[in-house]
Amino acid sequence: WHDLERLCPWIGDGVMAIRDIVQAAAGVGGDKLYVEDVFSTYLYTGNGSTQTITNGIDLDGEGGLVWLKSRSISQAHGLFDTERANGTTKFLQSNATDAEVVDGGGSPVATVGIVPNSNGFTLNNNTYFGGNGGGSGATYASWTFRKAPKFFDVVTYTGNGSTQNISHSLDTQPGCVMIKKTSGAGDWMIWHRGLSAGHYIRFTTSAQNNSFNDAYFGNSTTYVDPTSTQFTVGYGDLVNSNGATFVAYVFAHDAGGFGDDGEQNVISCGSVVGASQQEVYLGFEPQWILLKNANSAQDWWMVDNMRGWPVQGTDTSYSARRLNANLSSAESTLSIATSATGFKANTMTAGQTYIYIAIRRPMKAPEAGTEVYNAIAWTGNSTNPRSLTGVGFAPDLTLFQAPASGTNWNWYDRLRGPTKRLLSNHTVAESTRSTGITSFNMDGITFSSDYNNNGLASQTWFFKRAPGFFDEVCDTGTGSNKTEAHNLGVVPELIIRKSRSNAGPYWLVGSTYLSFSNDEYLRLSTNGPTQVGGGSYWNSTAPTSSVFSVGNNSYSNGTNYTFVNYLFASLPGVSKVGSYSGTGGNVNVDCGFSAGARFILIKRTDPGSTGDWYVWDSVRGISAGNDPYILLNNALAQVTNTDYIDPLASGFTVTSSAPAALNASGGSYLFLAIA
Repeated sequence: WHDLERLCPWIGDGVMAIRDIVQAAAGVGGDKLYVEDVFSTYLYTGNGSTQTITNGIDLDGEGGLVWLKSRSISQAHGLFDTERANGTTKFLQSNATDAEVVDGGGSPVATVGIVPNSNGFTLNNNTYFGGNGGGSGATYASWTFRKAPKFFDVVTYTGNGSTQNISHSLDTQPGCVMIKKTSGAGDWMIWHRGLSAGHYIRFTTSAQNNSFNDAYFGNSTTYVDPTSTQFTVGYGDLVNSNGATFVAYVFAHDAGGFGDDGEQNVISCGSVVGASQQEVYLGFEPQWILLKNANSAQDWWMVDNMRGWPVQGTDTSYSARRLNANLSSAESTLSIATSATGFKANTMTAGQTYIYIAIRRPMKAPEAGTEVYNAIAWTGNSTNPRSLTGVGFAPDLTLFQAPASGTNWNWYDRLRGPTKRLLSNHTVAESTRSTGITSFNMDGITFSSDYNNNGLASQTWFFKRAPGFFDEVCDTGTGSNKTEAHNLGVVPELIIRKSRSNAGPYWLVGSTYLSFSNDEYLRLSTNGPTQVGGGSYWNSTAPTSSVFSVGNNSYSNGTNYTFVNYLFASLPGVSKVGSYSGTGGNVNVDCGFSAGARFILIKRTDPGSTGDWYVWDSVRGISAGNDPYILLNNALAQVTNTDYIDPLASGFTVTSSAPAALNASGGSYLFLAIA
C-alpha cells in the first residue's frame, strides 16, 4: 500500500479507501474483531422441536462450523459447516470414519440439520441433536467457529489422486489442519504444528505417525508444511482420492488480528511436554481446549468454561467437564484447570508430548450495565431443582440472600465451581454444598431446594466477567511476596481477596481509593476501619493493568492456602469505583451514567471510622422515598424505612438524612456503582 501511494500520489485517497475495505474485511484497520465475534460455546437442552441458538456469531454472512455433542447421553458428534454442498443438512462425526451423514434420516430436506443465521443458528425440528431424533430432554454443547482471517477457515475441494495445493484464507500459517473425506469413509487426517517434524495424527487414540507422510501432507515426494496461503496434499486416498470430495478445517496459531489494537491472539495451537500439574502458558485465559497425547494412545479431550473447569488450587481433582472428540460417550471429568495466562493439567504423563488447540475467553468490554449485571427477586416454592432464567447473560458470580428475613450472604461462582460456597458475612473457609447451586447456565443458574424454601422471599445478584468491569482470579499462596496475573485489562480499582481453604483469614479489600503503597486494607466481613498492613498484605505495591501484588502475611498469602480474588474497575457508562467526601447535606455522586445506578455498594474508609458495607439495588428500590438497604457484612434483614440515597441520572445521591457511616462531614467513602 505504501509503495502504491508513493508511486501514484494522485490516487492516494482511492488507494487508502481500497486498503481500508480490504483491511476491514480482515478485521484490521476497520471494524474491530473480538473472539466473541468468531467463537461461542453455547449449552442447550433438547426440546424435540425447533429451537434457535443465539450466540452472536454471523454464520449466514461469514460462514463457519457448528460442532454439536450431547453431554448427557452417548451420541455421535455432529460437525455441520456452511461450505459443503450439504454441510448444513449432513454432518460429519469426529468419532467415526463415516462419510457425511444425513441429519434426521432420509434424504436431505430443509427441515433437518441447522439453518445458519446472522446471530447463530436454528436447530430444525427433525434434527438428531436435540430434536425428534432421540435427543429431547438431553443436554448438549455447541461450539461455533466463524470463518475469519487469523482464526479459522473451512475449505472444500475435490481429489485428483495426485498432488494439490489447496488455498486457504487464514492470512497466516495454520496451526492445525483437519481433513475429512466427505463422499466416503476414511480417517480424519490431522496436521498440527506441535507434532514432530513430518508427522500427522488421526481422530483416534493412536499416536502421531510419519508413514507415507508425503502422500498425505506433502507433494507425493516429500513432506510439505502448510504456508500462509495454502496446504499441500499428496496422492493419499484419505486426503486426495481421485473424484472424492473433502473438507478441511483450518485453525490459526498466535496470529494476532483481534482486540482493540488488532494485535491480540485468540487461538493457539501448541505443544507441551507433560509433567505433574503441568502449567501451559498461552498468554491468555482460554475458554475452550482440545488436548491430545501425541506420543501414545489417548483420547482427544475437549473442555470449555461453560460446562466448567473449577480451579481448585493445590487440589489435584479439578473435575472439569470433559467430552472426547473421538468418542460418542457422554460427558465425564478431567483434571484440568485454567489460569489468567493458560491452563494446568494433572493428567499429563511425564515426558509425553501433548498437542492442543486453545481459544481465548471473551475479550470485548461491555457497553451497558445490563450486559454484565442483573438482580432477580423470587419466592421459594420448594421445587427441586429450580432454575432462575432471564438474567440476560451467562453469569460468572452470584450472590444469594433473603433480604426480608435475613440470611447468610452466599457467594458462588463459575470459576470455583457451582457447589463451592463462600460467606461474605463470615471468615469461614469455602464449603462444598451439594444442596446449593448445581449449575451455571447460559441465562441463569440451577439450584436445589436448599435455597428454595416455600414462601421465602429471596434475591440473587448476577455478575459477568468482562474486560474493564469485573474479573476473577484463583491462586495458591506461597508465603512470600508475589504477583498474580489478571485479565481485567485495566488497573483494578477494587480487589476483594479471600482464603478459600482456611477458616480465620478475613475478606481482604484493597482499593486505589485507599493506598496500596501504604498497604491499606478493609475487611469485607466486618464494619471495621481501614487498617495498615506494613507491606505484608499488598506488598506495598499498586496493581497494574495485568497483575496485582500480595505480601507474605498468612491472611493474604498463606503457604498453600487457596485464594479467590474479585477485581472491579470503572468502565464508562457501565460501572464506577470511586470515593466521595461526606458533607452532612445531600451529596450528588456523579458516576458518568445516563439513567442512574442499579447497584450501589458503600463503605466508610477514613482512618479510625467504622461503617457497614451498605447495598442498594433497583430491584428492591432506589427512589426519591425510602430505599431498602442490606448489609453485605452481616445476615440481618434489610431495613426498609430509611431514605439514605436518592436516584440521580448520572449516579446516585447520598441524602442529608444518611448516618455518619454514609455521610459524616469530612468522612471518606468508597463505593462501587453499576448502571
